[in-house]
This record gives sequence, C-alpha cells and structure tokens, in this order.
Amino acid sequence: MKVWTVSESKIGTSSQCLAVAKFLSPQPSEKTFEPNRNWRRVFDGPLFVRWEKEPNLVISCGFRAEKRVMKIKQTYKSRPFTVHLQEPLKPGYDLVFVSRHGWRPEFDARPNYHQMLGVPHRFSAAFWDSHRHTARSIYAPNGEKVVTVFLGGSNGAYVYDDASHRHIAHTVRELAGRGWRVLISVSRRSSAETLAAILPLNSGSVTVWDRISANPFIDYVAAADAFLIAKDSVTMPCEALSTGRPVYALDLTAAPGERYQKFEQYHQDLQATLKLTRRYEGSLDAYDYEPPAEAERISKIISSALQAANGR
Repeated sequence: MKVWTVSESKIGTSSQCLAVAKFLSPQPSEKTFEPNRNWRRVFDGPLFVRWEKEPNLVISCGFRAEKRVMKIKQTYKSRPFTVHLQEPLKPGYDLVFVSRHGWRPEFDARPNYHQMLGVPHRFSAAFWDSHRHTARSIYAPNGEKVVTVFLGGSNGAYVYDDASHRHIAHTVRELAGRGWRVLISVSRRSSAETLAAILPLNSGSVTVWDRISANPFIDYVAAADAFLIAKDSVTMPCEALSTGRPVYALDLTAAPGERYQKFEQYHQDLQATLKLTRRYEGSLDAYDYEPPAEAERISKIISSALQAANGR
C-alpha cells in the first residue's frame, strides 16, 4: 500500500501520522511542510508533484494540513482514501479520529468519526523493555526505584507560576527524601522560568535535564518505575502509559475556562473511567492496567474502512 502522511514538520503532528502509518506501510512517504506566511511562501517547495504515483491512503494531522490534503484529493480525483487525526475544520475526509476529551454528541451520528485516546504515538512496552537495561545501568545501577517527572508549560488551562514551581519542588524533594531516584525533564513548551526553578533541585538523588545536553527522553522513560506528569500535557501521559508502569498526574495552578474544562475531562477520563492513571496525592503505589495501543488500533480501523471502500 502506498501511504502518504501530511503534516507540519513539527514532531507533535508528524509523529502521530507516522505512528499510525507504519502499521499500514513499511515505508510511508512523509509530506511535511513549514507553515510559512506572507512573502515567505514564495520559498515553499511543492508538497507533491502531479506526476507522482497517487497514494492509496493519506493520513494527516493538524488544521494546516487540511487544505493540502484536499488539494491532493482534487489532483487525484478523490481516489486516495483520506484520514485525519483531529477534528477537521474542513469537510471531505473519509475517516476522522477525535480524542475522547474532544468528542461532541453530534459526532455520534457520523459513521466515519471514531474516538481515540489522547494521541497516537510510536512507542510500545516491547520498545521500552528493549531499552530498560541500558537506561537502568545509567540511572539506577544499584537497583534504585526511579520516578520520572515530566513538565510542560502554561497552555491556557494550567499555569506554571510561582505556586506551581513551589509545588513541583516540594514534591520532588519529598520523593527524594523517601528514597526515590528522581529524573526530571522539561519539554519544548517549558519556559526559561520553569527551567530556572527546577535546576537547583539537582542533587545526588535528583537529575534535571538542562535542555543543553542531548535529550534523555528515551532513557528517562525506559528507566522509570513510575511517572509523575504535569497535567498540561496530553501526549506525555499517553507515551508513559505504553510502559505499563504507574502514571500519576501532578496538579498545577488552574486557569479556569473552556480549555481547562477540556483538560480536566481528559484526566477524569483517564483516571475514573478508564482507570489508567491516578492523581498524585503523595504516594506512587503500583497498580495494574493494560497499556493502550492506540496507533495499532486506529490502523486496524483504517484498514477495514479502506477495504470496504475498495470493495464498493
């Protein structure tokens, strides 16, 4: 099967498309673009050329990809089967996947709309197990229990203010005092103020990524016995859940409003409905759950829908 993925070049959207596509084709063709504006558009290269062999399937993510996918459909007379991993702003997709926390009642009447948990990603329990020995030899050579802490940035739902920074610092010191080896990583969204607030936590039992050295994300996840993840992220809990290890949500200062309600709905779904994560209340007790495999599950739905479409 010839599969194209269409998205901005940023990892947040391109990785979702590729995670699903690789279950359907060993070598999907990445059609990425930079969202240049105004006069800079004259330097944009073409996303595709008309004489390229048409794809069987196009998978996209992000609203900026939509008009490009519709151009592909127009060029190839609507033959490629098109899938979008987000609620689209434009009609015309054959199949759409919307995160559970963004699902609306009217979608129930659309047979080509399906729910997904958070966002798809490329990781699996087998992947983490294959990296665990090396990661543990670096961060837990004597069998220490490791908690990995992931932090993001203010996002309209939560605020990384002084109160949040103090709460994070207090929590980390408390865990270190109870014998945990703590690994802390910021993200691309983290502010300089957040990094400055947590760097002083570095100690014999706490390691903070300085955002200068190589990103230790893979080792931090593989080494972990438990996770503590700030509530501003949708992606990081999904990736951590692929390990099968405990995932706890760390509270931040709330920014009440529609976006806050949507994020709280996401965490309520994970905690109360699906029982995959737990709210951090001072302990990191172990618990059992079946790690979600959303990218594979989504790919199976696409494969079935594509077969049905080709059979018509």
